Amino acid sequence: MIESTLVLIKPDAFAKHYTGDIIKRYEEAGLQISAMKLLQMTPQLAAKHYAEHVGREYYEGLASFMTSAPLIAMVLRGEDAIERVRQLDGVTDPAKAVPGTIRHDFAESTRHNAVHASDGPESAVREIHIFFNETEIYI
Repeated sequence: MIESTLVLIKPDAFAKHYTGDIIKRYEEAGLQISAMKLLQMTPQLAAKHYAEHVGREYYEGLASFMTSAPLIAMVLRGEDAIERVRQLDGVTDPAKAVPGTIRHDFAESTRHNAVHASDGPESAVREIHIFFNETEIYI
């Protein structure tokens, strides 16, 4: 099934100039970029994106990190895009990620883990529309 998913190249990966390498992996896997922008997340945007985490003990650190510097937001589209992106990304902890995955190769910790990807169809729809309006999404 053709799907769309949100991917964020987080501030750590953007700052280390891994953006091109990460995007290339998604494109080489046959995923299409439907939307992409460079932005700096605001505290309000972080609270909306991470709404289910607000109030948890780790939220302030997460929000502080995600608002600390620019990031890339993208919509990727393709056959089974959500699962394929999650496989390309690897598990959240880069120390446990399979070699060759984005997090294994580019992340430094569970917080500074290079990328975010939607975890299912419902979250993909919700997250995409936090960062993009319909006129910004192509394909």
